[in-house]
Amino acid sequence: MELEFSNQMIEWRGPAPFYYVPIPPEESALIKETARQTSYGWGVIPVRCVIGRTEFTTSLFPRDGVYLVPVKNAVRLPEKLQLGDEVSVSLEIDFY
Repeated sequence: MELEFSNQMIEWRGPAPFYYVPIPPEESALIKETARQTSYGWGVIPVRCVIGRTEFTTSLFPRDGVYLVPVKNAVRLPEKLQLGDEVSVSLEIDFY
């Protein structure tokens, strides 16, 4: 399954700040339908993503009814992304 979407980058504070791009509700619903075939536990779903010119692997996880794409500093800094920026994401989910 391949999806493309844009959304604002948010911060979720824990012991350290973490940055995420929430997947919009419509796309999150599509992902949720496939979760049993794609999740490796606790609703976490491995994906391949592209933001700008940076390709990376990560895992989506559910939060407040949608899925979040974690944006590591290894992606955020080269792409010059900041909190609140509109971020375009392409992602691919493999089925097992």
